[in-house]
Amino acid sequence: MHIKIRFPFMLLLVILLFHVAHAQQPSPETPRVEKTDGDVHFVHDPSIIRDGPAWYLFSTANGPERNGELPIRCSLDLHHWNQCGAVFSRIPDWIQKDSPGTKELWAPDISFFGGQYHLYYAYSLFGKNTSGIALLTNQTLDPKSPNFHWVDHGLVLRSQAADDFNAIDPNLVLDAHGGVWLAFGSFWNGIKMRRLDAATGKLSTEDTKLYSLASRKRPDNPPLHPPGLPDDWQAIEAPFIVHHDGFYYLFVSFDLCCRGTNSNYKTMVGRSREVTGPYVDKNGVPMLDGGGSAVLVGNQRWLGPGGESLLMGGGNQKEDIIVFHAYDAVDGSAWLQISTIAWKDGWPSVALEGDAASQARNASSSKVEGAR
Repeated sequence: MHIKIRFPFMLLLVILLFHVAHAQQPSPETPRVEKTDGDVHFVHDPSIIRDGPAWYLFSTANGPERNGELPIRCSLDLHHWNQCGAVFSRIPDWIQKDSPGTKELWAPDISFFGGQYHLYYAYSLFGKNTSGIALLTNQTLDPKSPNFHWVDHGLVLRSQAADDFNAIDPNLVLDAHGGVWLAFGSFWNGIKMRRLDAATGKLSTEDTKLYSLASRKRPDNPPLHPPGLPDDWQAIEAPFIVHHDGFYYLFVSFDLCCRGTNSNYKTMVGRSREVTGPYVDKNGVPMLDGGGSAVLVGNQRWLGPGGESLLMGGGNQKEDIIVFHAYDAVDGSAWLQISTIAWKDGWPSVALEGDAASQARNASSSKVEGAR
């Protein structure tokens, strides 16, 4: 009799503990902020990848001290980060000759295909479209490996004052059919794309079309033109494309970065069945007509979240993650931010520290109009 009473009790206890344990796990439809520490201050335009046990984060140099161009940060757990070098000790001579006014290198994009790592990056003059995108390759990202060596492949693509696009913010895209593409762009006529040669990583000579993916819509009464700069209403940049569940998702940054506490960057998204578009937002508005659904919008703690890149299946639990920068609402400096991505009804949801409403906002179908 004693055994018959005890067995149901123990079974009930096991069931209760099982439900409590699973209740403490985040819902797959709920994104999670990944707390970071260490060398995570002054991180701008981050791009992340994993090589062996370590994650490597490349970014634009930012802050009062410059210790080389395109700094690299390393982590073994995705939370604690240390700076572990820089791609260049200084701007390469060929860039200084091609663009004497260039003071820094921007927006690195790290990817792996064809048996090696590819790092695309940009050089430019702030507010100008006299810009270029260049390529480096490496067999490994482990600086202790005897095979660690950056090979400079030089210029991939340039834009000039007469062009209606700006060749910065590169993003390497691998489509579902083995095609290799380069998305890029900032302001002017928005986000563009070119097909690449998979063997060289340079522009394809067979498909020379310049594809248009997204742009801002001109407002009825645009503000005054900023002296020496493109119009604020044209502000769209930082493209990043991923393939998920039959769709290509184009993430972009709307509005203005790099202005401290006046930064109003926001991360937007649209999707398409084809890598070359057309991309539309949750409401069916084409991104070429100013469409875009909000993924990240600033709050009282963090301003201007953008400059994003994604790593599919890249988290500690093999979750999809997004890395981006945001500006401290007190002093305006940039910090690294990481969030898991939850996919709900075919759209991404992302978390931002200090924003209790982020899940509800990301799940909604509203889009941010910004400065349209």
